Amino acid sequence: MAGTLAGKTLFISGGSRGIGHAIAVRAARDGANVAVAAKTASPHPKLPGTIHTAAEDIEAAGGKALPLEVDIRDERRVVGAVEETASTFGGVDILVNNASAIYLTGTLDTPMRRFDLMFGVNVRGTFVCSQAAIPWLRRSANPHILNLSPPLALHPRWFRDHTAYTMAKYGMSMCVLGMAAEFAGDRIAVNALWPRTVIATAALAMLGAAVRPENCRRPEIVADAAHAILTRDSRELTGQFLIDEDVLREAGVTDFEQYAVAPGQPLLPDLFL
Repeated sequence: MAGTLAGKTLFISGGSRGIGHAIAVRAARDGANVAVAAKTASPHPKLPGTIHTAAEDIEAAGGKALPLEVDIRDERRVVGAVEETASTFGGVDILVNNASAIYLTGTLDTPMRRFDLMFGVNVRGTFVCSQAAIPWLRRSANPHILNLSPPLALHPRWFRDHTAYTMAKYGMSMCVLGMAAEFAGDRIAVNALWPRTVIATAALAMLGAAVRPENCRRPEIVADAAHAILTRDSRELTGQFLIDEDVLREAGVTDFEQYAVAPGQPLLPDLFL
């Protein structure tokens, strides 16, 4: 049925909070099955949300949830989690590569453990989740991979202040570029989605006072845009770097104040735009 994710099975990395959680709940409102794959099984001292609270929210919204404790840097755990999802729900229709690590520092101020974390989660994690899911996606009637990553733009301004982070996020986007072409014959749509403005999440708050929440939008704008993408025919939309606001305008949305943390306040553009 067009326009709905009813009965579809989504595997979402980093789905315990923030944008991943919002995408999960939006899909659940249609009656989707959602596997929440994230590290946080017990409450984090600084960040709200666990795989179990996310599962409760998914069930409350009308979906079916499978909470999975997964560090996506662990290949065997990822493969096992995807297989458990397919076994529980009868397959996998959608992979959302949402999990990400951020550390906005220059070259000399980036510890290698932070570099390795960003590359392990953003690049390697996206690749291994895709690799594990694709055999199942090939069996789906309308398979999608959606990476939460920016448009590729090789301009020094996006590298100068945080080369390591930019390389890691662009690695996710390069997966879109390559896999969309590689799996076109399998009609697996592979796209990227990125927000026009900074999104207010708990993870953003941990970065300090550089961005005020009142100058941000809520994660629901990205979730609604993701829903619009994931309900499209996979053969008609692939290999694209999409912006949340543009996707929703095309879908007929005109009221964007509904997504503002503080309606009427100026909004801060996100990185890479």
